Amino acid sequence: MTRVAAIDCGTNSIRLLVADADPATGELVDLDRRMTIVRLGQGVDRTGRLAPEALERTFAACREYAAVIKEHGAERLRFVATSASRDAENRDEFVRGVLDILGVEPEVISGDQEAEFSFTGATRELAGSDHLDRPYLVVDVGGGSTEFVVGEEHVRAARSVDVGCVRMTERHLVRDGAVTDPPAAEQIAAMRADIERALDLAEETVPLREARTLVGLAGSVTTVSAIAQELPEYDSARIHHSRVSHDRVREITDWLLHSTHAERAAVPSMHPGRVDVIAAGALVLLSIMERVGAEEVVVSEHDILDGIAWSVA
Repeated sequence: MTRVAAIDCGTNSIRLLVADADPATGELVDLDRRMTIVRLGQGVDRTGRLAPEALERTFAACREYAAVIKEHGAERLRFVATSASRDAENRDEFVRGVLDILGVEPEVISGDQEAEFSFTGATRELAGSDHLDRPYLVVDVGGGSTEFVVGEEHVRAARSVDVGCVRMTERHLVRDGAVTDPPAAEQIAAMRADIERALDLAEETVPLREARTLVGLAGSVTTVSAIAQELPEYDSARIHHSRVSHDRVREITDWLLHSTHAERAAVPSMHPGRVDVIAAGALVLLSIMERVGAEEVVVSEHDILDGIAWSVA
């Protein structure tokens, strides 16, 4: 066993995994897995820069994670940064801050690399399943981008496109500095059209419709599963490898798009940091399911974070 630490810093959240990894058996044993909503991508789509307050929220989480990594005695750490820091003009400021706190430089990876890690993290433990047909289509619905990966044991094709729950919310659902509650029909239609254009781009590279099993990753997808199961609180064990039908995803998405902030916040499994962006994330998932003709989505709690940990091990 090798004790490793992995950090995934996305547009909406930053997450840490400390685990013991055994490459020989394919076993990854969690010691600590946590997530903090920092909204690093706040305003990036509009300004092209990381906001000072977003950087400070992220650095505060990094200081917390540094203490956890030290406590567990992880031998190696890899810090991967995704969509927001790829897009920002001042990403050097972000890199310097992380290096000062954690002693490693964040790797601002490409969308293709992001997709590769997501695929590995989500499918490595599915290899022995007799109930899931291949090829898999793994979709990682993030804050700023969504990754699409088709493959069997290994990646066959991958593409990252700039639609995510934060980017779509800021682009289409914000009016006068606040999220519209609920959005108007024309706002939803414009967001849906934006998502469809992105799916067209993804399909130029990735044979989406060849997939036999759709595997969905990240907070928007796991939150939809929690809502579908009517969980009294967020429960990773019940969410991991749950299956949500297309009809149920459509019902939930429709409710989220026509609900108020207070109604969404009252959902017991809803993280407070997702209340304003979950409707856009759910619409991305629904649009993908309709495009590929998926009757259900298999929800995975194991994703890019696990893929990063395996790359370290």
